Amino acid sequence: MATVIAAAVMSLDGFIADLDDGVGPMFDWYNNGPVTVYGSDPDRPFNVSQVSADYINETWPKVAACVIGRTLFDITNGWNGVPAAGEHVFVVTHSVPTDWPFPDAPFTFVNGIEEAIGQAKEYAGDRVVAVTAGNLTGQALAAGLVDEISCDLVPVVLGTGKRFFGEYTGATILLDNPRVIEGDRVTHLHYRLSKG
Repeated sequence: MATVIAAAVMSLDGFIADLDDGVGPMFDWYNNGPVTVYGSDPDRPFNVSQVSADYINETWPKVAACVIGRTLFDITNGWNGVPAAGEHVFVVTHSVPTDWPFPDAPFTFVNGIEEAIGQAKEYAGDRVVAVTAGNLTGQALAAGLVDEISCDLVPVVLGTGKRFFGEYTGATILLDNPRVIEGDRVTHLHYRLSKG
């Protein structure tokens, strides 16, 4: 059974982007080191510290599928048809794009978070499904669909913006102790949702 991980880079005050979807200095750590790593796209290198490279090379290859929202899809233009991580992307949307120039790309447009995660888990088998943070994560948490949370915490205070957990107002959720990896200008935190 696939593991569902909600994941994103986050500011110290809990935001994944500003109100205009800009990330400002939050992604600086992706290009502040001497070690080159790649996600799924061989034309999109990241240059990070050795510690972050080790973490990325351990975790990113386990991702089989990603679940993203329509906003991220539009902002990135679906990464021009090449998933940023994993092999297949499931886009939660009520409106399937009809003019996207990459119709054969491994992207599936799905109506609803539960259906998207269900299809992504079926695709992933025993590997990982990554869910982008924001409103999708809040919806997935409320539906009990998240197993773990992965947060790349950067030393930035945005003050306002789009929250890691979106507008989540559900029940209190306990997490197990984190795995903590200190990179350069980023701390990688990984939590499992407590089953006890």
